[in-house]
Amino acid sequence: MRPLIGQGKVADYIPALATVDGSRLGIAICTVDGQLFQAGDAQERFSIQSISKVLSLVVAMRHYSEEEIWQRVGKDPSGSPFNSLVQLEMEQGIPRNPFINAGALVVCDMLQGRLSAPRQRMLEVVRG
Repeated sequence: MRPLIGQGKVADYIPALATVDGSRLGIAICTVDGQLFQAGDAQERFSIQSISKVLSLVVAMRHYSEEEIWQRVGKDPSGSPFNSLVQLEMEQGIPRNPFINAGALVVCDMLQGRLSAPRQRMLEVVRG
């Protein structure tokens, strides 16, 4: 991957990413049994952005049945940009999946409705 550094572009339309050093590259993997593997700039702090959608879904899956979740948000690819509302308007208000903005908002609404302190719970999950 290092030879490809510099070929991309930092997302300058997002303030938290606009000043990021584009030459940084790191990965950290934690196995289910707790082994941690790291390479590159894995200790570098970064803005998690849309990865938060995955974490929200994980928390929702701990507090709702799969049936309850998939009644409110779909599991199909959208084929549209992450921030598009076109399909939402055309499909009875049910977002295609939890990883587009509309779907992530539905998951957050579910957490707000079920957890007494959803913000605190999310921070606990993110901080591990």
